[in-house]
Amino acid sequence: MKILIFGLPGSGKTTLAEPLAKLLGGVHINADEVRKQYEGHDMSKWDFSLEGRIKQANRMRHLADGIVKAGKIAVADFVCPTKEAREQFAPDFTVWMDTIPEGRFEDTNRMFEPPERHDIDYHVAKWFEDTHTQLVPIIERYMKKQNTTPIGYVAYRLEEENV
Repeated sequence: MKILIFGLPGSGKTTLAEPLAKLLGGVHINADEVRKQYEGHDMSKWDFSLEGRIKQANRMRHLADGIVKAGKIAVADFVCPTKEAREQFAPDFTVWMDTIPEGRFEDTNRMFEPPERHDIDYHVAKWFEDTHTQLVPIIERYMKKQNTTPIGYVAYRLEEENV
């Protein structure tokens, strides 16, 4: 299963993704870390054009697909500012971090396309300290309904419950 947590810079994507991935026994993929691997550590040279963002969505998809093929849950957090970028990533479950009216980068604010309600599975309009905990049963219900529970998640839950 591929989970996308997206929203403006500073909306809490990584703050949600890290503990959520741990609770799910999944793998967290952070866009900034991926960009460092592909584009270097000098952020001033990173490509934030529309084409660069589509390229990043494809990188993130490639990494997440590998995690899913290994039987794990991929929890990816990145801005993913356009509908096209979100479609390129092709998530199974989408969380929109709609917690701030605008981010710290004006070019990203201009490019960002708020999603249609039917294009997201969970909408975080206000941050709570336990948002990640609240999200777990929702994702579990989704997996059960879709009959897509990864074997790695089943094994993780069994281990956690000491069965």
